Amino acid sequence: MFGYVNPDKPELKLREYEVYRAYYCAVCKAVGRNSGQVARLALSYDLSFLALLLDALDPAPNRLLRQRCVAHPTRKHAIAAPGPIVSYAADMNVLLAYHNLRDKWTDEHNLPGAAGALLLANAARKAGKRWPEQTEAIRRQLAELQALETAGCDSVDEAAEPFAQIMEILFDCPLVKDAATRKGLAWLGYNLGRWIYLIDALDDLEKDAGNGSYNPLLRQYGPLREPIAEFREKNRGSIEFALLYSLSEADKALKVLDVRKNGEILENVIEAGLIRKTDDVLKGSRAHPETKRDERKQEDR
Repeated sequence: MFGYVNPDKPELKLREYEVYRAYYCAVCKAVGRNSGQVARLALSYDLSFLALLLDALDPAPNRLLRQRCVAHPTRKHAIAAPGPIVSYAADMNVLLAYHNLRDKWTDEHNLPGAAGALLLANAARKAGKRWPEQTEAIRRQLAELQALETAGCDSVDEAAEPFAQIMEILFDCPLVKDAATRKGLAWLGYNLGRWIYLIDALDDLEKDAGNGSYNPLLRQYGPLREPIAEFREKNRGSIEFALLYSLSEADKALKVLDVRKNGEILENVIEAGLIRKTDDVLKGSRAHPETKRDERKQEDR
């Protein structure tokens, strides 16, 4: 369910993309420092966006270091300087990845999910001790999500609510002290979480229809009596409205925040990157996080 939040790269200036990648790399390094090197395999763009967003509220200029890493051992590249914000995003990445893998095993008896959760268990325990409130919220909401899916919930809005609330809590970062700012961050996170849940359901339509797995879109707009391509087209308007409404609300939340730097990058992600992702998945193009890992390998060359 994770890994969908990234920019529309062709629309970014080279310097902007370097800054965006610098935060991604900074979160990756922070995961390694906080949780061990294995945990870096579960890195997601979604929490790199959170690091970029939270740091954009600080008026201090970007602090980019030039360093080598495992992915780039022969040349230095830009990495955002470490700090509490980056560490927070790294810990949230580990917690989400761990509980997502556990759920894959619980829901689908997915062996890679079980193996991944086992590898991340110690890292998740450490992050959980640092952030007990966020850890409990993730557990509680994922349990609610599992209950809804087990019951065959036929309401897209109801099914999307637990993951939306997870992202709301994670974006409501306790390191931010201003109450109004935290409210805006929470609303942005809520709508981003709702969009992620829905885009993942749309992305998985064919797979879920084929193996009989739960999918809220199939439950609300089904039963499926036609080819999946016809099902997509018949319900495109309703699904598109739900996705774009969530992005619209996230964009409104971003615009009320007092963003001091990197505003163009943040706007690109929500107003271009996620819109393009929505359009691609509506057309039936796969955009699953596994595809993104392949894209990242190409970018790193």
